[in-house]
Amino acid sequence: MQISEKYNPQETEQKWYNYWLENKYFHSEPNKKPPYTVVIPPPNVTGILHMGHMLNNTIQDVLVRRARMQGFNACWVPGTDHASIATEAKVVAKLKSEGVNKSDITREEFLKHAWEWTDKYGGTILEQLKKLGCSCDWERTRFTMEPKLSQQVIKSFVDLYNKGLIYRGYRMVNWDPEAKTNISDEEVIFKEQNGKLYFLKYKIESPAGSDTEEYLSVATTRPETIFGDTAVCINPNDERYAHLKGKKVIVPIVNRVIPIIEDEYVDIEFGTGALKITPAHDINDYEIGQKHNLQMIDALDDDGNLNEYGLHYAGKNRFEVRKQIAKELEEKDLLLKAEDYVNKVGTSERTGAVIEPKVSVQWFLKMSEIAKPALDVVMDDEVKFYPEKFKNTYKHWMENIRDWNISRQLWWGQQIPAFYYGDGENDFVVAEDKYQALVILEEQKGIIADIEDLRQDEDALDTWFSSWLWPMSVFDGLIDPENKDINYYYPTSDLVTGPDIIFFWVARMIMAGLEYRKEVPFKNVYFTGIVRDKQRRKMSKSLGNSPDPLELMDKYGADGVRVGILLSSAAGNDLLFDEDLMLQGRNFMTKIWNAFRLINMWNHEDKPANSTETQTIEWFENKMHKTIAEIDDQFEKFRISDALHLIYKLIWDDFCGWYLEAIKPNYGEGISKEVYTQTIYFFEELMKLLHPFMPFLTEELWQTISERDADHALVIAQQKKAGAFNEEIINNFETAAELISGVRNYRQTKGISPREAVEIYTNASAFANESVIKKLANVSEIHFGTKTDKPSFTFLVGATEVSIPLSENLDLGEEKAKTEEELKYLKGFLISVDKKLSNEKFVANAKPEIVEVERKKQKDALDKIAILEEKLKSL
Repeated sequence: MQISEKYNPQETEQKWYNYWLENKYFHSEPNKKPPYTVVIPPPNVTGILHMGHMLNNTIQDVLVRRARMQGFNACWVPGTDHASIATEAKVVAKLKSEGVNKSDITREEFLKHAWEWTDKYGGTILEQLKKLGCSCDWERTRFTMEPKLSQQVIKSFVDLYNKGLIYRGYRMVNWDPEAKTNISDEEVIFKEQNGKLYFLKYKIESPAGSDTEEYLSVATTRPETIFGDTAVCINPNDERYAHLKGKKVIVPIVNRVIPIIEDEYVDIEFGTGALKITPAHDINDYEIGQKHNLQMIDALDDDGNLNEYGLHYAGKNRFEVRKQIAKELEEKDLLLKAEDYVNKVGTSERTGAVIEPKVSVQWFLKMSEIAKPALDVVMDDEVKFYPEKFKNTYKHWMENIRDWNISRQLWWGQQIPAFYYGDGENDFVVAEDKYQALVILEEQKGIIADIEDLRQDEDALDTWFSSWLWPMSVFDGLIDPENKDINYYYPTSDLVTGPDIIFFWVARMIMAGLEYRKEVPFKNVYFTGIVRDKQRRKMSKSLGNSPDPLELMDKYGADGVRVGILLSSAAGNDLLFDEDLMLQGRNFMTKIWNAFRLINMWNHEDKPANSTETQTIEWFENKMHKTIAEIDDQFEKFRISDALHLIYKLIWDDFCGWYLEAIKPNYGEGISKEVYTQTIYFFEELMKLLHPFMPFLTEELWQTISERDADHALVIAQQKKAGAFNEEIINNFETAAELISGVRNYRQTKGISPREAVEIYTNASAFANESVIKKLANVSEIHFGTKTDKPSFTFLVGATEVSIPLSENLDLGEEKAKTEEELKYLKGFLISVDKKLSNEKFVANAKPEIVEVERKKQKDALDKIAILEEKLKSL
């Protein structure tokens, strides 16, 4: 058969992906096989492929393809998340570019635009995952806003409300002025920013008729919030301010009279020890305000601008006001000083905007009750974390969990199913739709109303409130809890995700699974690292340090990129991206392609296998079984990168480097049909092992080896199970390989041609792979149990001494000088080791294994010195 000189990924990748789709290899239906289920962490519908997706989805594909090839009914459910904040922002921006403001249209009109945008751009990332080779069951693709999934979200809200776990109330929230919604604590990223600490003068209110003016100095980083001040707080133990207890101060510029209150919360050492209290604009001030029954004045609107309480600054942006008010305070002699100050500022993970604490009415889910069982299953390893270190992170968060704010001031998302029938705070009912709301209203409250009398809550649910149901909702488990899919595929097998969403998603999915199915949603969670650049910065579009994954695949092939990214991705550790890794992946493809071309070129002859071939075949059979057992062990530990390294070494070093070299026929000769058949068998087994990592190349070679029908494609072929192996056979061959490398090293260092045959002398009585050694090292004769008196190149293979008489073409004087130099170095090295081992403290206190390493260094040095001294005598 003819095979092209070079492998061309562009010609093969789409061909085989289409072939896999046409034959429905990725599609799964419940059957008698054991299920292996993975649900994709749904990427945002607004998203495009980035390096983090590449890593995460490559790992998932490796696991799924391997499970399929190990006899499991593999089902990888793909889908996308509606991404409330991100998608709404995109649609708002699009409308604005067309001269339309969101506030000028109805919710229904806005949603129509949002669906049009989603239909047009929403599938981009899924199509890109196909280019990567992802073997998802595309017939099962789900979207968190599709009707059935939305129905399940609403159903769970109603259920949790009826159980008393969801409530509505006023709370301090994190307000994102750019997205115009609140966000959860977990979505706030604190960043260090350079700012100013302003020391303001609050005039002490004087008794009528008094001419004395006394000021209290108060430090703040946000002078624009003084319009919401309702008290100044001092520590009751602060003797500096004992005379001010019970008095009042006047807020600068605002001229509002506010009380001086006492609370031990105030840090005497920070700033001036006097704290301005703005209950509507700081979470800690809010708590103090509640405790002391203070007035709450909200001086900011939803856009982060000052409102009417801001007096002459009304309508101006908060940061603009900060600059202007500092100037006004200085002009009015109300600013003592301003110092440079570095503080941590909360920013929105979604938009990057600086968060404003804001008090508003929101919906919350009580977490403490449902968090306890979800903590227990992880601590008891019912759900296993890989790496295990993330159990501590999980435990800390779960033990300090706060109620989940599940409402968002958005239109894109599942609308909260609360229906209001009056103006009172509690004039509402919770139901799956308006018709059920009317029934509840009549049955529970005795109120008869019409549909038109009800108005639904304007807020949408947090996107995570839909994705926490994902492992169940993708199988319609909440609307049809006994359907065949949910009963067969749930709980799922493995989850692959990033540690940054351990709280947003992983913890909540475990809670939801236990709440609704009384089962954990998955058995294992594998946390990938974060892809970073060489400067250890997280890759992002904003930094411009992230390559385009599609361009990388065009340049190196999807398989090359997959291997490149996985070779350096140790479990749970961040990946330092280097494009050279992709080159290594591409080189690996080339190596395998050329190996097959070499095998394919050989003529087959009817002749028996010789001893070199039989020994090599026996070794590789055992080596392959041992490596498969090691690969299985690494997969059990979710050490995907280590498993790939084992396969890489088995193919590159063992098969291409040793096996093929050993069986390669001499020039002009053919290969035994028996050996050829065995070689093809080995190659096919290697392609099966490699397929999950490099699906396109391996399928191309598999189909090239021989014609296969649809039932015998590589994608569904079964991998070889690890069998028994003989460690002695493996060790013997590796000893031979080390000896061959020693002879090759002699040739290389002495400039001796590989074609010049050599004799070797050894103290060994025999070598198990003598014929292999003779062929690959070009050894004409081996003298066992014999020393040579000739000047020679001597080296050790374990305890075995091997000597090669020096070629007559060598300059013996130069060789003597080199030997003396090497001997001098070794003696110096030995002195340093001896000194360490003669130190009683070192021997007594160092770990035994460290002492043992030093003793081995000592023995090796002594052995080599003895050899070199013998060599000097012969020279």
